[in-house]
Amino acid sequence: MQRWPYGIIGLTSAGLGLAAGHALASLVNPASSPIVAVGAVFIDLTPPWLKDFAGAAFGTADKLVLLIGIGVVVAALAFGAGLLARRSPRAGIVATAALALLPTIAALSRPGAGVVDALPGLLAGVVGAGALTLQRRTLETPRSTSPGGEGGLDRRRFIVATAGTAVGSGILASLGGSAAPSAVTPVVLPPLPSTEPAIPGGLEAMAPGISPLRTPTKDFYRIDIALSPPRIDPAEWKLTIDGLVGKPLTISWDELLAMPMIERDITLTCVSNPIGGDLCGSTRWRGVRVADLLRRADPRPGADMVLSSSPDGFSASTPLAVLLDGRDAMIAIAMDGEPLTSIHGAPARLLTPGLYGFVGATKWLTRLKVTTFAEDKAYWTTRGWSEEGPVKTSARIDTPRQAAKVGEVIIGGVAWATHRGVSAVEVQVDDGPWLPATLGPDVGVDYWRQWYLRWQATPGQHRLAARAYDTDGRPQEEAIRAVAPDGATGYHRVGINVT
Repeated sequence: MQRWPYGIIGLTSAGLGLAAGHALASLVNPASSPIVAVGAVFIDLTPPWLKDFAGAAFGTADKLVLLIGIGVVVAALAFGAGLLARRSPRAGIVATAALALLPTIAALSRPGAGVVDALPGLLAGVVGAGALTLQRRTLETPRSTSPGGEGGLDRRRFIVATAGTAVGSGILASLGGSAAPSAVTPVVLPPLPSTEPAIPGGLEAMAPGISPLRTPTKDFYRIDIALSPPRIDPAEWKLTIDGLVGKPLTISWDELLAMPMIERDITLTCVSNPIGGDLCGSTRWRGVRVADLLRRADPRPGADMVLSSSPDGFSASTPLAVLLDGRDAMIAIAMDGEPLTSIHGAPARLLTPGLYGFVGATKWLTRLKVTTFAEDKAYWTTRGWSEEGPVKTSARIDTPRQAAKVGEVIIGGVAWATHRGVSAVEVQVDDGPWLPATLGPDVGVDYWRQWYLRWQATPGQHRLAARAYDTDGRPQEEAIRAVAPDGATGYHRVGINVT
C-alpha cells in the first residue's frame, strides 16, 4: 500500500489528541494546553536576539507566528509517526504517544503547576495513540469488493475515517476555545469619592489619521510572555507583599477594593516599541496606590527594588524609590472605566508612570517582593535587558505616512515624555528648518500630547521628521539606537510622495 495514507492518519490522530488536550485544558488551566505549554517554554528559552527579530518582523503577531511554527513542527512529526506505523504499528503508536511527552513536561515546568496540569498532555497522547490504532485498522482492512481481489486502499473508507477524525478535532478545539471564561467572578468596580475631569476633546476630528487622544481598550497594544492569559478568579486572588519588609502582608480582592482608589490618565509604552512604532497607548486607569501598600509593609533600610511577579513566570524590577516618590504608581483594576480584560492583566496589574512596561507594568500581579537589585533579577534582566527603564522622550508621525496631495497637508501625531511631560514638538521637511508644531490638549505630565503642523506640500518626494522636548526643555535623542537594552532612540522620519 502507498505510504502517504499512513502519514495522513498520523497527522489526523495527533490533531485529535491535541484538540482533546486543549479542550481539557480549558477546564483545568488554559496554560496547560499542549501547544500553549510548549510555546511558553520556547518563549522562556528564546535568546534576546531572536526575540528582537520576532518583534521587528511580526510585531504583536509574534505569538500567532510561534503557535503556527510549533503546529508545523508537530504536524511533521505526526506525519512521520504515521509513516512509522506502516512498518511497525507498535512503533508508530509509541511515537504518537511520545509526542505528548514534551507538552506534559512543559506544562509541569510552569510556575505554580500541579499534577492536574499534566492531564491535558497525557490525554493528548492517549487519544492520539488510540486514533492512530483505529485508523490504521480501517486503512488495512482488506477491500473485499475491489476488482481483481482483496487488498489496496479503499479510498472511500479512508476519506470517511480521516475526515471524521479531523471534524472531531475541530469540534474539540472549538469547545476548548469557548469553554474558558475570562473571569469566574464578575468584577464590580467600587464607586469613587471623586473623579478626574473628563479628558478634553482631541485633534483627531481636525486631523484625520492622528491617534485618538484616548486609546480604546480594544485597540490598546498587548505585549507579554503569556500565550494563554492566566485565568485568575478575583474571589481567589491574593497579593502578597514580602521580602525585606518589617510587616509582610497578604491582601484579598475584597480588601483591595476597600482601599482608597484613584483614577489617573497615563500613557503606557513598551520598551520594544521602535521609533515610530505603535506599542504605546493612553487611557484612564483606576486602582490603589502602590505606595500605600508598601508603607503598610514597612520596607527595611537597604531595600532598593520591588520585584513584581505573576503566575505566567514574568517578573519586573521596579526601583523602590520610584514607587515611593509621589507619582501615581498603582495596582490597577480598571482601564477606561471598565474592569481590566484578561489580556490586559485582570484582575489586577502594576502600573508605573514614567517606566517602560517591562520594569513597571506587571500583568496578572500576585506578588510584590521588596528586595535589592544585587539580590534579585527580573525576567528580562536575565536576558540582557536593563534593570531600570525610564521612558524616553519620543515623537511619532501618524499622518501622512506614504502619500499626500499637493496643497495644504496636516502633518500630525503624538509625542510622549511620560512623567516629565511634553513642552514642544518640532517638524522638519526635507533639510529645511525645524518648525514649531501646535500642541493638542495637555492632559498631564504622564500623558501623551497630540500635535500638528500645516504644510503647503509641493509635488515630488519629501522626507518628514519630528522631535519632541520634555518640560525641562530637553530634546529627544537624535542618535539612532535599537530597542535593546532600554528603549529605542532617534527621530521618527517618514518618506512621502506628493502628487
